[in-house]
Amino acid sequence: MSTPAEDPRDLDRRDPDGEVAARAQAYRNWGRWGEDDVLGTLNFIDGAKRVEAAALVRTGEVFSLAQAFDADGPQKGWRRRTNPVHTMIDTGLEAEHGKQGFPHGIGGADDVIAMPLQCSTQWDGLGHIFDRGSAWNGRRAGDVVTSDGDLVTGIEHAAAVVVSRGVLLDVGRHLAPDTGELPDGHPITVAELEACQRAQGPSSALGRGDILLVRTGQYARTRREGWGEYAGGPAPGLSLTTAGWLHRTELAAVATDTWGFEVRPNEFDVPAFQPLHQVVIPNTGLTIGEMWNLDALADACAVRGRWDFLLSAAPLPITGAVGSPINPVAVL
Repeated sequence: MSTPAEDPRDLDRRDPDGEVAARAQAYRNWGRWGEDDVLGTLNFIDGAKRVEAAALVRTGEVFSLAQAFDADGPQKGWRRRTNPVHTMIDTGLEAEHGKQGFPHGIGGADDVIAMPLQCSTQWDGLGHIFDRGSAWNGRRAGDVVTSDGDLVTGIEHAAAVVVSRGVLLDVGRHLAPDTGELPDGHPITVAELEACQRAQGPSSALGRGDILLVRTGQYARTRREGWGEYAGGPAPGLSLTTAGWLHRTELAAVATDTWGFEVRPNEFDVPAFQPLHQVVIPNTGLTIGEMWNLDALADACAVRGRWDFLLSAAPLPITGAVGSPINPVAVL
C-alpha cells in the first residue's frame, strides 16, 4: 500500500472517504499502549519529559493562552454551542442589606456558569470524534459514549497528565511576516511546518511527548475585526496531509488559535467535514486543542529567539466529558 500524500495538490478532492480511510489505516495507533488505554498519545509524556520542560523556565514569566469565557464569545448556536452564561446568585447588595443570614456581619458572593464544554479554549477528548462507528483504540463508539457520557476515555483521565514541553510554531509570522496572519482557507502543509521550524531555529525541534502549538494569526484578526465567521467558517489550519507528520513526530497533543484546528473549508470538492479530526483523534489517539490565544506568547518568543517552554494545560476532571475548557499557561 502506498504512503498517503503529504502534498495537498496530490489529494483526490473527489474522494474524501478514500483519503480519510488511507490515513486512518496508515497512522492508526490502536493497541500501541494496550487494549485498555484511555490516553492515546498523551502516553508519550513521562517524568523525564516534564523534567526537561521544567528546565526551560528562565524568567518565570507566565502567559495565559486562554481566550475569554464570556457572553461576547464566538459561538453562534451550531450544534447548540452557545457562549458562556454567567449569573450571580448572591451579590454585595444582599450583603449590604443583611439578607444573607450570616452571623457577625460576614457577607459573600456566589455565581454560576452555564456553557458547552467546547465554547472557548479547550481540549477535544478521545471520545469526541469517531471513525465509521469506531472510537479510539478500536472500541465501538456506542459502547464508549452514551447518554451518561464517555464511559471509557472521559477527559478526567487526563487531568494529571498534560504538563510537558511546549513548542510554538508561528506559521502566521513565518509565511506572512507583514501581517502575521494567514488567509482563511490556507492549508498548512508539512513543508510549511518544517520550514517554520528551520526559520525559528533549534528550539523549535520537536520530539516525543512535546505539545505543539500552531499560530495562524486568525484569532488576532478577530480581535481587530470582530468574530465574523470564526466559529465554523473559513479558516487557515492544518491540512489533512499533515496526519502522517503528526503521527511520526510522536507529539502528545496539538493546539491552534482557530475554532476547528484544520483548514476550512476542508480540502475536497464534495461534502466533507473535519477529515483530519476523523483520522487523528479516533485512530492516532491525538488530543487536539482549539481556540487558544497564542499572540502574546508568540511576541515574547520572537523577542527572546526561543520557541519552547514549560506548558501546563490540564483539563477539568469532568467525569465522562468528551472535552474540557482549559486555561493553559506557558512559563518562560
